Amino acid sequence: MWIAKVIVSYKTGILDPEAKTIHNALISFPEGILSEGYQYISKIETGKYFQISFDDSVNREKAEELTKQACDKLLTNPVIQKYKFQLEEVSK
Repeated sequence: MWIAKVIVSYKTGILDPEAKTIHNALISFPEGILSEGYQYISKIETGKYFQISFDDSVNREKAEELTKQACDKLLTNPVIQKYKFQLEEVSK
């Protein structure tokens, strides 16, 4: 059985307000409050994770094709988002 692990994120240059808010919150903590070193974080990106499981009749090539189609047609907005995925073969 094949599983596709998909990560969707914003393309370079697209505003990510959630990431900016998280970054600002982390670097605004005084040292020692939660953990030292947050001031060294230069950038945060947010995204979504999808895991798609295929039944046993689907081979690797078909799983890759179907994953690409799902990403292109439904899971992403291709104008502002990019995706990457990896396929993993698992046993039941």
